[in-house]
Amino acid sequence: MSATVELRDAARLGHEARARAGDHAALKLWLRMLASVTEIETEIRRRLRERFSVSLARFDYLAQLHRHPAGLRMRDLSRCLMVTGGNVTALTDELARDGLVTRESSPTDRRSWIVRLTPEGQRSFEAMAHAHEQWILELFAPMDARAIRQTHEHLGALRAAIQAPGNPGEEH
Repeated sequence: MSATVELRDAARLGHEARARAGDHAALKLWLRMLASVTEIETEIRRRLRERFSVSLARFDYLAQLHRHPAGLRMRDLSRCLMVTGGNVTALTDELARDGLVTRESSPTDRRSWIVRLTPEGQRSFEAMAHAHEQWILELFAPMDARAIRQTHEHLGALRAAIQAPGNPGEEH
């Protein structure tokens, strides 16, 4: 096989190109899962940008606020999104400027801010969430309902095993 063909195949396979014929099945599965998640995320990012002119970070931010209608303190929002406070502050500034969120001082802690969706933010997020759900259904359409259910169950069992105290993969 020529080097050009190998490079093209590696680009098409992404993370999965790292697997070799003699590798363990678990390693091959991990690489396939990583490649699949990366490709799905890339496609969702592209569609959010194209249809709504919004980044995945903004979508995730709005989703967290949608789940918490009473609002979230910025520190809690940062923890939910697993990003720094500086990132949350920058996103909050942008989204407030766009009229999608409001920021109010906390009644119990004057050093804290509580962020909530505005009615416009609510409507905007719900339109994005509906489109997002349709895109996920479309991207997973090659899998039948049974395969999706089984994969979900197997990955749930894997997560539970990894999170269990003293799991076999835990470093000592």
